[in-house]
Amino acid sequence: MNIKEGDIVMCTVKKIEGATVYLDIEGNGEGSMSLPEVAAGRIRNIRDYVSSGKKVVCKVLRISKDHIELSLRRVTGKERDEAKERYQKERNLLGMLKASVKNPDEVIEKIKESYDVATFAEEARANPSILDNLMKKEESLVFSKILSEKKEKEKAVKREITIKSFSSSGINDIKYILEAKNIEIHYLGSSRFSISASGKNFKEAEAKVEKALAEIQKRAKERRAFLEIKEK
Repeated sequence: MNIKEGDIVMCTVKKIEGATVYLDIEGNGEGSMSLPEVAAGRIRNIRDYVSSGKKVVCKVLRISKDHIELSLRRVTGKERDEAKERYQKERNLLGMLKASVKNPDEVIEKIKESYDVATFAEEARANPSILDNLMKKEESLVFSKILSEKKEKEKAVKREITIKSFSSSGINDIKYILEAKNIEIHYLGSSRFSISASGKNFKEAEAKVEKALAEIQKRAKERRAFLEIKEK
């Protein structure tokens, strides 16, 4: 078992029995989740949140002997997005390995011993020599070719805000407040705007959005405008 309490893990729902959800934890056996840990408040239909075969991101609450207790509702939006991005990168890496080496599972295990699986593709793209101790020469050439042809899609982060100004220069105030760099802003109607940014990974995109929101908060305070940032 390679997980500990507090870890964020990717899971697949196995079945739902009464008020308990049973899940397979990616690479770490099985776990369960009680109904109150699925979502806060009253749950009218549990299958709105979990259903057999669905992949969900959970937090490890407790580990006792061989039993793992999980929670869905305690996972933040940021944690969920990062876990999904990491999972997708790992799946992409395994797919590239299956197309270039005879023993992809063994190579994955070797990679895990020295590298972060989620960032390995980026490291190998920048420094192909790290492949020498992981696979045969002819296999590394095939893998490097696949790696160079496969471009990582940029990750996007989006937040929603509400801005209202009750001064006589309200429109100009709002324009001033929204003067932020490296982001896209779209009007959604009813004083609502979307703030979005892209980056080579979730962390970079998130940093751009958070920096812009901090500047927007500062400008809104200067102009005494109402600002509400929607929770993730």
